[in-house]
Amino acid sequence: MAKKVKTEATIEEKLKALYDLQQIDSQIDKLRIIRGELPLEVQDLEDEIAGLEKRIEKYVDEVEDLEKEISNKKNIIEEAKALIKKYEADQNNVRNNREFDALTKEIEFQKLEIELAEKRIKEYKFQIEEKQKLIDDAKALYEERKADLEAKKKELEEITEETAKEEEELLAKSEKAAEKIEERLLNAYRRIRNNARNGLAVVTVQRDSCGGCFAKVPPQRQLDIKTHKKIIVCEHCGRILVDASFDPNYVEPTVEEKPKKRTTRRKKAAK
Repeated sequence: MAKKVKTEATIEEKLKALYDLQQIDSQIDKLRIIRGELPLEVQDLEDEIAGLEKRIEKYVDEVEDLEKEISNKKNIIEEAKALIKKYEADQNNVRNNREFDALTKEIEFQKLEIELAEKRIKEYKFQIEEKQKLIDDAKALYEERKADLEAKKKELEEITEETAKEEEELLAKSEKAAEKIEERLLNAYRRIRNNARNGLAVVTVQRDSCGGCFAKVPPQRQLDIKTHKKIIVCEHCGRILVDASFDPNYVEPTVEEKPKKRTTRRKKAAK
């Protein structure tokens, strides 16, 4: 039994397959446009909330460190007070003025330590108050952004739910359509599509112009496009150009719709 030889697709078939794929992908783009900027807004809010959580955590850690410093300074004060009592008691048992003066200096030093520790405690308490204000502000903003995120997520879920089934079906069609196109052409199509703002990689010639960038297409190139003998791209934007007849909604202009030639001079000559 003779094996079936797989014939290579003609240029016209390749162009038609690319055009069909573009139509499906454009429908997917429209569905995603419906969702608009919501996915990006959700992502931005999630990033902002994560940043606020880290900020709050940092402030809380700083407050804890300040509270530890206050506790340390209070211990220093207690130790200094205990030493002052001891030195004052020792002054009652000194044998000479030199010992008394030495103890007096120690008492003065400990009093200075107490004053310095109390000053630091006041500074730390002020810093804690400032940090607490920052924590309160960050928490308020966190709750506000969290509420915004929930609202945006709900809105996105509702829109996604409405279009999910249709998008899933279109994605399956897109994959099936892509299977009919050779890898080299498919890669070129995807590259052009990724670089195009509107996602159009394959466009028809409309009113003698590129359907993507609207630049004029020379008459000779239009003839080449209509013959479907080779793949032609726009000289300005690089999109693949196809004949308008590929569009199922395309209607061939009637004789009446085609532009009439000017015959003024001929009529005058006849007269």
